[in-house]
Amino acid sequence: MKSAGAPASAQIDAKIERLGDWRGKTLAAMRELIHAADPEIVEEIKWVKPTNPSGTAVFSHGGIVCTGETYKSVVKLTFAKGAAVPDPARLFNASLEGNVRRAIDIREGEMVDKATFVELVRAAVALNLAGRSKAKGKS
Repeated sequence: MKSAGAPASAQIDAKIERLGDWRGKTLAAMRELIHAADPEIVEEIKWVKPTNPSGTAVFSHGGIVCTGETYKSVVKLTFAKGAAVPDPARLFNASLEGNVRRAIDIREGEMVDKATFVELVRAAVALNLAGRSKAKGKS
């Protein structure tokens, strides 16, 4: 197991390896698509606690784009500002009742349309960057 002081990318690699099942493969595939959508994505580990000792994988660019979490029966990708991201293909299938976040739950055997997911990530990054440029203009 990697130490908490290891780079976030190494910690995420270790988490995927530890899972060793469909959840790890799914998280790895989605992580690859996130980086394909935006090569400037930064990986972080946040919210490390006793009930989640390996923390949560966080993908950011100009703010949090999404998190990648694994549960017993689902891999969950939660978009921090998902409610404001256009989703005409309706990839978001979880956390729909919230005012800000939206999530994609992927169950064993399910596939997410790759091109649509990449566009969703790009839209989330664009939203983050637009928010940052507005904030800079106000200062």
